[in-house]
Amino acid sequence: MNLAFIFTDIPILIVLSTFVVSIIFCLNRYLYVRKNLKILYKFLLNFKKTDLNFRFKEIDEWLSANPYVAVAWSEFKNTLVFSESVALRGQNNNLTYKEVSTTVQNIQTTVDPLYFFNEDSLITSKFNFRFIQTVPTILTGCGPLFTFLNIAIAFGKIDFSSQEKTITSVANLMASMQVAALVSVFAVGSSLLFLIIEKVSYNNMCKKWMVKCQDLMSKLFDNISSEKFLFELLRETKVQNNNLQHLMAQMPESFKVALNSGIAANLVPYLENLIFGINLMNKQMKEVSKKSGGDVVDDIF
Repeated sequence: MNLAFIFTDIPILIVLSTFVVSIIFCLNRYLYVRKNLKILYKFLLNFKKTDLNFRFKEIDEWLSANPYVAVAWSEFKNTLVFSESVALRGQNNNLTYKEVSTTVQNIQTTVDPLYFFNEDSLITSKFNFRFIQTVPTILTGCGPLFTFLNIAIAFGKIDFSSQEKTITSVANLMASMQVAALVSVFAVGSSLLFLIIEKVSYNNMCKKWMVKCQDLMSKLFDNISSEKFLFELLRETKVQNNNLQHLMAQMPESFKVALNSGIAANLVPYLENLIFGINLMNKQMKEVSKKSGGDVVDDIF
């Protein structure tokens, strides 16, 4: 059979056109995903876990402004646990800062980052992924549809009115049967070829870059369970309560020492000076009395 006649058959053209359009749409969407994932990956490479505390505003503003990952980042940001500190006033009214938890030193998350930055949020939700998954089924279904349609049309053209027309119509029937069979072959072959191209393209263009981004995100934010973090805070609270109890127990003794020290340093010298002044005044009064001849009151003193 002439190949030109085969490829000009309308059912075959429909199957081939559906295959080509689906391939173009699939590759176009996968290129779009790869482009955005590469941008995200290159951006995350600029950050390290150690300096994330100081550059969190930078990464927050960029991810929030990027429409590709803004929704996933907004949900993930609510699970972050920052390294909080409390201000303590020391000697000379100087403020010192003490970490609330000894284990939470970096920005951590109570939920695995892969829960938010997953295949659905980074790839399949960015285009009509369900349509791509149904393309092989559509192509396969076109095979039986056009095959039986061609057979029905061919049977309708059979003419038994004369021997010559019978021979001609039977010959046309056999040719139509061959084309009808080829429609199913093209349909099933296109479906298998689309599956192979789609799976290979998906893994190389989308999934590979998604895994790289997930790996960087997991390295930036350590995963810590909320129960562990609360237990750590409880432990630190118990340590502080224990220190407070020791401080309260030592307070009376410290107050006594401070009071004795204050009396010895301030009150005792004052009393000594006072007694010294009284004695000096008494001595001067006696000297004045002697010079004036003295009296009975002076003799009493």
